[in-house]
Amino acid sequence: MAYPIPSESVETELEVKKSRFITRAAMAPDRSAAMAVLEQARRDYPDARHHCWAYLLGNPQQPGSLAMSDDGEPSGTAGKPILNVLQHSGIGDLVVVVIRYFGGIKLGAGGLVRAYSAAAQQAIDALPVEQRVPRIHCRVACDFAQEHYLRHWLTGQDALLGEALYSTGVELPVDLPVAALADLQGEALAHGWELRELPEVDGQ
Repeated sequence: MAYPIPSESVETELEVKKSRFITRAAMAPDRSAAMAVLEQARRDYPDARHHCWAYLLGNPQQPGSLAMSDDGEPSGTAGKPILNVLQHSGIGDLVVVVIRYFGGIKLGAGGLVRAYSAAAQQAIDALPVEQRVPRIHCRVACDFAQEHYLRHWLTGQDALLGEALYSTGVELPVDLPVAALADLQGEALAHGWELRELPEVDGQ
């Protein structure tokens, strides 16, 4: 199933009662990538009092993993509001870090929740996205006479082709959108192509 993911990172800034909230939103296909974004934010803003964050990995309708941190703010006033914004964004593979510079005026629990929510939402609103299209990798074997048609057909399906292997016939490494798999199997049956190293597909 295709879903939106960040196509690039953004950084926004919000001021609430003299506190600065700098928000960085970025793509994170896994936890290590999310933590790398967090560590970079800490390096970029080492003197900030808080680096609060949340991430949502995988399909936003059925996330594979969720996590958050208040990073020293009162429990439930930072990480949870950020995560709530992520869960309502409809965007997957996403990490948001909100960096806070305290401005000397206490916001209170409700004020913090509103500020972190607003800071996260501001970044999400500015975040460019693209569709993540699930793909599979396999190898397609055919005879020499079929190679031109096979390449033409695969290109029309938005497939990425690797370097061909030539022996008694042709074998092409193929990276293909999952949605085109059934059509490929139909073409293979009709033209006598052989599909090799075809992985199990769960439909997601």
